[in-house]
Amino acid sequence: MAKNTKVILRDSVNGLGQSGDVVEVAAGYARNFLLPQGLAFAWSKGAEAQIEQMQRARRALALASREDAVAAKATIEGSTVEISAKVSESGKLFGAIAAPEVAKALSAQGTAVAAKAVTVENIKTTGEFAATVQLHPEISAQFTVKVVAE
Repeated sequence: MAKNTKVILRDSVNGLGQSGDVVEVAAGYARNFLLPQGLAFAWSKGAEAQIEQMQRARRALALASREDAVAAKATIEGSTVEISAKVSESGKLFGAIAAPEVAKALSAQGTAVAAKAVTVENIKTTGEFAATVQLHPEISAQFTVKVVAE
């Protein structure tokens, strides 16, 4: 029984590769997870054309997304996102403001970003805090999160 097998990824898989990559994985991982989920298909000598097509599409998408990221950076860089929250008499928040709330506030301003792309400390008081959003592997933007009392 083969311990490893080659597969071609259809989608990006964290820690493994991106669409169109040929990777060698454990046979059980391929058989029980990658193939049934539609994340990969079995490698064969005749699949070279499919691999090249997938890599061309990935390069074109990366170029388009980079241009979008540059435009989004121009919008976000140096801006201030205001979030209102319930506050106790001492000025502490009931709960905390984290990346998902900041991403939602950015989306409300017109720039949709994923919560996992936002880097901000857990905010537990009112005030202004620095935050960063990763728009592209090479492009990030810094902005300010202002928390005010409701």
